[in-house]
Amino acid sequence: MRRPRTPAAPQGFRRRTDERVVSTASSLPSSRAGVRKRVLIADDSAFMRKVLSSALAEGGFDVVGAARDGDEALRLCARLRPDVMTLDLAMPGVDGIAVLRALRERGPTTPVVVVSAFSPGGGAEGARAVDALAEGAFDLVVKPEAGQPLSQFADALRRVTATAAATNRAAVASAAPAAPAAQECPASRFPRVTRTSGARGTGRIVVIACSTGGPKALADLIPALPAPLGAGSMLVQHMPSGFTASLAARLDRFSALNVREARAGDRLEPGTLLMAPGGLHLRLGTDGVAALTEEAPVGGLRPRADLTIVDAARLFGERILLVVLTGMGRDGLEGARAVSKAGGRILVEAERTCTVYGMPRAVAEAGLADATLPLDELATAIAEEVGA
Repeated sequence: MRRPRTPAAPQGFRRRTDERVVSTASSLPSSRAGVRKRVLIADDSAFMRKVLSSALAEGGFDVVGAARDGDEALRLCARLRPDVMTLDLAMPGVDGIAVLRALRERGPTTPVVVVSAFSPGGGAEGARAVDALAEGAFDLVVKPEAGQPLSQFADALRRVTATAAATNRAAVASAAPAAPAAQECPASRFPRVTRTSGARGTGRIVVIACSTGGPKALADLIPALPAPLGAGSMLVQHMPSGFTASLAARLDRFSALNVREARAGDRLEPGTLLMAPGGLHLRLGTDGVAALTEEAPVGGLRPRADLTIVDAARLFGERILLVVLTGMGRDGLEGARAVSKAGGRILVEAERTCTVYGMPRAVAEAGLADATLPLDELATAIAEEVGA
């Protein structure tokens, strides 16, 4: 029997992590020509401050300051108001996590890219990475190991920093209104698909897809979902190997659902949310049994949500409920087409609550979304869709 639901996650449980030393987001744009984004660096290592400054300056960024510890980082951030800040987590005194918490308490603030050392094996370092995302970090870039080419690290750093700067609150506030297809539409405006009985049962299968900003969104959404939830649920979040286990553990701690990484041979169960492990595709066989594969990344992503969604649509047809949250790129679009063709339902997160309005936009602007809702309304909509 499922344990009683624990209290909702603390307010600090918030934000987001695709390959080692490469950004956790994909297809990241560089800075726009002629526009120099202002960057503040925070790292206790003089060597790393020099590496970061050189890499960013060569990428067309204006490095406006360099902090040696957390206290100085907070002071300079308040005074200089940069477009983005890079932040090491392991600093003396006020460490990176404390800096992120302080920034979050100030309200809308400078986007932060965490640049720190993480082991691909996860463990304590994986949990620390999830902590950083939960406390408001935009994304992570892993520091290079000894002997690793600095060019790979520098390229990843510039791509992520450019993307973070582009999502600055001020830029979002001045953005043009969304296209009509992407405007918010309550789920109540759309009739539900009548469920049909069959060998696989009558409950809906919920599939959630997200990328950049996903951990923040999931920290709000998953603890608000009831258990059991339909006939089972799956989650694909773009993260490297090792980090998904830590994210699943944190979500499980605060949720009524059992949240864990998927294992080969798993079957969908009403009280369990299966998360695709980082570095592997989550597939479903014709018998509905989960398989984890090392097929080539699709569009640079492994796991790829499209693969999981298409498998689920093929198996469960109109019983599928697809939920597309914040994220870079278009992963989930092909899956949404399969779900729509099968007669399933599709909910997408509204632009105003997304960290990056990429994945939901692709689905909404293709005319595939049955409803476009802010994050704080999605849990209720999902529960209603599955009849919970």
